[in-house]
Amino acid sequence: MTHILHLDSSPRSDRSISRTLTREFLSAWKQIYPSDTVTYRDIGRYPLPTIDESWIAASFSPPDQITPELATALNISDELIDELLAAELYVFGIPMYNYSIPANFKAYIDQIVRVRRTFVVSQNGYEGLLKDKKILVITTRGGSYSAGSLDFQEPYLRAVFELIGITDMTFIHAENLSEGAEVRQQSLAAAREAIQQFIAKFASSLNISSSVL
Repeated sequence: MTHILHLDSSPRSDRSISRTLTREFLSAWKQIYPSDTVTYRDIGRYPLPTIDESWIAASFSPPDQITPELATALNISDELIDELLAAELYVFGIPMYNYSIPANFKAYIDQIVRVRRTFVVSQNGYEGLLKDKKILVITTRGGSYSAGSLDFQEPYLRAVFELIGITDMTFIHAENLSEGAEVRQQSLAAAREAIQQFIAKFASSLNISSSVL
């Protein structure tokens, strides 16, 4: 049984394409793996606080020097990190804003990238602590950036998740969503096909018969 962390970061509700695609992914997934469990977090409509001076002081203080007040500053960070540790698969819906990620997802990253919780620093440099995790990132983009120099979204996400130990990453980009109805539908169809391929590949790794797909 797999435990999934499903996160949406778009501030839009029913009009959000990234939300639609992550929801469709989970619906298709549960048809094959009905016993799997899901934790859902919506940081688009319920944004997280940005880190502040108290958070930084608490995060970098030795454990035996963290006062109750400093510990309180890390409550949200601890909750988010516990969700990451509990899940084996992460499914994140992230629209592209200004060639990169939304501010609310940057706030999420700043809360979860934390020394002694998700990475450590040793003589050999940085070592991520989130081992054997898989991540599927579904992005939505108005234009086409996958092969271009203006994509600061996927390279950044790859770097930051590798920092905390996640190397098994899949990106599905629904691009050209502002290029007219026909192009938009072609892009969404391609994204949906990629979602099905991801699920089929996962099933194959578990030796699940293709007849159930």
